[in-house]
Amino acid sequence: MKNALLNLSLLTSSLWSPISGGITTPDGFLAAGIAAGLKPSGKKDLALLYAPDGACCSGTFTQSVTRAYCVDLCINRIKASEGKIRAVVINSGHANACTGSRGKIDSEIITNEIGQRLGLSTGEVLICSTGVIGEPIPVEKVKSHLDDLIKSLGKDSYLDAAKAILTTDLQVKQIAFQAVLGGRRISIGGMAKGSGMIHPSMATMLSYITCDVGIDYTLWSDMIKRVAESSFNAITVDGDTSTNDTFLAFSSGPTLDPRYLSALEEGLHLTAQHLAKAIARDGEGANCLLEIKVEGASSDLDAHAIARTIASSSLVKTAVNGSDPNWGRIIAALGRAGTPFNFDDVKLWIGPYEIFANGTPQDFDRQRVSNFMKARLTGKYLIDDLISIRLRVGIGKGSATAWGCDLSDQYVRINADYTT
Repeated sequence: MKNALLNLSLLTSSLWSPISGGITTPDGFLAAGIAAGLKPSGKKDLALLYAPDGACCSGTFTQSVTRAYCVDLCINRIKASEGKIRAVVINSGHANACTGSRGKIDSEIITNEIGQRLGLSTGEVLICSTGVIGEPIPVEKVKSHLDDLIKSLGKDSYLDAAKAILTTDLQVKQIAFQAVLGGRRISIGGMAKGSGMIHPSMATMLSYITCDVGIDYTLWSDMIKRVAESSFNAITVDGDTSTNDTFLAFSSGPTLDPRYLSALEEGLHLTAQHLAKAIARDGEGANCLLEIKVEGASSDLDAHAIARTIASSSLVKTAVNGSDPNWGRIIAALGRAGTPFNFDDVKLWIGPYEIFANGTPQDFDRQRVSNFMKARLTGKYLIDDLISIRLRVGIGKGSATAWGCDLSDQYVRINADYTT
């Protein structure tokens, strides 16, 4: 089922609708993706995103102390320019992390070369790298392909760019949404990569969002932080993160009446959540998308802690892989989430089936629930590949959702000899 088309059955509002397209759907944005020989497979491995003059960029990044220099470069240049960024070059196959001074030198050489070719200052150009930690970028090979990369920039090259950023991914991850706000058509586009080493703060992923609305840098940055918390920091595959994780978002265009900013942020959430769920769905060795919904917590923060703890539990994930409605593992994970709750108020559902209520196991048909889970394990990338676990932990107003996937023996096989 890994070759099936990615499910586009999406949560949408009355305003936002998914449309055909990707990162270049918003007005003024261009992209490119080419094969520069960075990967032995010969697949596309070098991408470029080009933003209009006056664009504003903000982002969130890995929390790892052992982060690649490209992350520091992005952070510093965004801060120094107050978001005035025009281009991002992305290489796949080499993380350029933990490579000493070479990591810094190579990142600056490539961004300088891109800047010169595009007529931009070096400070307006960012670089993101993904691949094996400790592997430096083949700089001369990249430089020899930069002219071809820039010549390939176009409105219709969004799929090439989305393919060029992939590593162990089995599916391209891109989406576009559109809405009419204040009598004006607004577009949001996105692309992402990620399949393994996925966990909050942040996951091993690169993700990019564009929109054709002009927004103040501070306001935009606040929006993007909130969007990241409900999407890329709400997914897990294996409990690991990495050194290069980056989420960049660009806004460019006429400003929007402040009355519609909340609607715009809703569209950003939809876009980011679609990409985040696509990452979890494409988890290494995974067979389904796992959704954990928590209600009735004292606060949204407590609900997030519970949802993320359960979604990242190896015991819960392996039970899902075995189609085993072993509710005790879910309740055990709830208990170690570090949030207060009254055990007598807890209710638990797997899909439509109530499993546990008011501190007491319910009488349920174990085989029926197992069959329900098993059917979704065979529905990879289809509408029925979602296994939902819902908990009500009290009468509070706090709620949150986290996403993950099952954990299979294939994950071990994929990662056991990754570099040998």
